[in-house]
Amino acid sequence: MHTFMRTTRRLLLAASSAAVLSVAMTTSVLADYPERPITLIVPWGAGGGTDATGRMIGTLMEKELGTPVNVVNRTGGSGVVGHSAIANASPDGYTLGVITVETGMMHWAGLTELTGKDYTPIALYNYDAAGFMVSADSPWTSAKDAIDAIKANPGEHKGSGTGQGGIWHLALAGMLNTAGISPDAAPWVPSKGAAPGLQELASGGVDIVTSSIVEAGALIDAGKVKALAVMDTERNGAFADVPTLKESTDIDWQLAAWRGLAGPKGLPDDVTDTLTAAFEKVWNSAEFQDFMKGRGFGLVWKPGAEFDQWMVDSDAALGGVMQAVGLAK
Repeated sequence: MHTFMRTTRRLLLAASSAAVLSVAMTTSVLADYPERPITLIVPWGAGGGTDATGRMIGTLMEKELGTPVNVVNRTGGSGVVGHSAIANASPDGYTLGVITVETGMMHWAGLTELTGKDYTPIALYNYDAAGFMVSADSPWTSAKDAIDAIKANPGEHKGSGTGQGGIWHLALAGMLNTAGISPDAAPWVPSKGAAPGLQELASGGVDIVTSSIVEAGALIDAGKVKALAVMDTERNGAFADVPTLKESTDIDWQLAAWRGLAGPKGLPDDVTDTLTAAFEKVWNSAEFQDFMKGRGFGLVWKPGAEFDQWMVDSDAALGGVMQAVGLAK
């Protein structure tokens, strides 16, 4: 009997020790995150707004997390390549990405089955209205001039700024549709983002680029591009001399891009919490706020469930517009 009790006590002590060790090891693992470099995927080309904000986030997140954050551009497929790379990564917190408004558009265009539900939302951080840009030597001095020319000469004036069916394509198509003009009246030349589209505009390859004014800022400052309008209810404070589309043309059409930080679906809660806390500090930092405001990037903060709901609402709204202008499959 005594032998049985001693054996039982030893077994209980062993089990207890194992449980304590397991908890300690789990706590240690959680406390160590992140213990190696993080990859931050940007699904659009270098030089554009997503790239610029993504690289700033990477730099500041390094300081908060105490580990390198390597920013990698994964372009192609009108955003499908990079967004797929984020969604298909191992959900361990070591591959994150900047997901964009296209997550609510690509599946409508028949490019992929990906939606916002394929990600773990960390936080929405940016919202930018579309701008209407032409080359500096364009004869058009207002958005009304450009729209009148497109209406009078359908097929003659080309637009660019992103891939076929992307947000900036929708900006142009939706504007023309609202004006009672066929969206095909300004043929779309696909590009791997705003930056290459704007370079094509500056070199005379296309006549119009619809992207955020922020993304055109450097070429505007260099005197190679001019902004004729912004597709928003208010002017952009950093480009206060650029009228809204409604001011310039009386066309009541607004469209904006958004950007958020996310990981693949299934990130552990503790990892998500760590990333959200670090990113909130980054977003509130003077360095990030000054960077965004100084360049005209719109600021918004919607973490977790709020970001998730934002994507659901955006998806439904964009799908309706894409169906109306013939960009949905």
